[in-house]
Amino acid sequence: MCDQHAVSLTRRRLLATGLAGAFVGGLALPAAALQSGSPAAQNTISPDDALKRLLEGNARYASNSSQNRDYSAGRVARSSAQYPIAGLVSCADARVAPELAFDQGPGDLFVVRVAGNFVNGDGLASLEYGVKFLGMPLIVVLGHSNCGAVAATIKVLKDGIALPGHLPQLVAAIKPAIDRAEKAKASDALAEATLQNIRYNVRKLEKAGPIIADFVAKGKVKVVGGLYDIATGRVSLV
Repeated sequence: MCDQHAVSLTRRRLLATGLAGAFVGGLALPAAALQSGSPAAQNTISPDDALKRLLEGNARYASNSSQNRDYSAGRVARSSAQYPIAGLVSCADARVAPELAFDQGPGDLFVVRVAGNFVNGDGLASLEYGVKFLGMPLIVVLGHSNCGAVAATIKVLKDGIALPGHLPQLVAAIKPAIDRAEKAKASDALAEATLQNIRYNVRKLEKAGPIIADFVAKGKVKVVGGLYDIATGRVSLV
């Protein structure tokens, strides 16, 4: 009986180890290709070069001269691996489309979207995956003008409104930025809270251990904040 129990435990351990190895191995495939010097590994660039590429793309988009129009190009090559040049924490607002705003094609951006462009546990894990296993050198926290999620949070906190469903979780995530905006005593509360929300989440990511903080400390990854102006299409660093 004891021998059978020991064999059973050993088999379970082997199965668990095998499944874990397969999972990690699967995630690591793109990184392995990166190390092999594959010409498809477009993200073997510095964080500053990645940011430059995004800002140049945004300038094209804002001037209505976007280059990315053929979305079928490279489709077969992308089926085996992805090499995003940047990760984006973007608001879920339907008026904000990161790939369009930065004039990037499929496979160029690794986007995490949530109303209010804040970082939670799931979003952080996704970005850790992008940094650790996909090799992306840049993360951009992208807020935008007239953000409904930030405006709603200001009103809920001011008026003491009780929200249904999971909406209180969204308010709780954005509240730190509202508190900082109130201390700043800015004339435009929404604009200031939007900026504070971007900066708060940039700092949060820069300190997010054990993965992203380590890459930031070594200069392999940069985290920046950007504000997308819905009316003009332009992104400014904040």
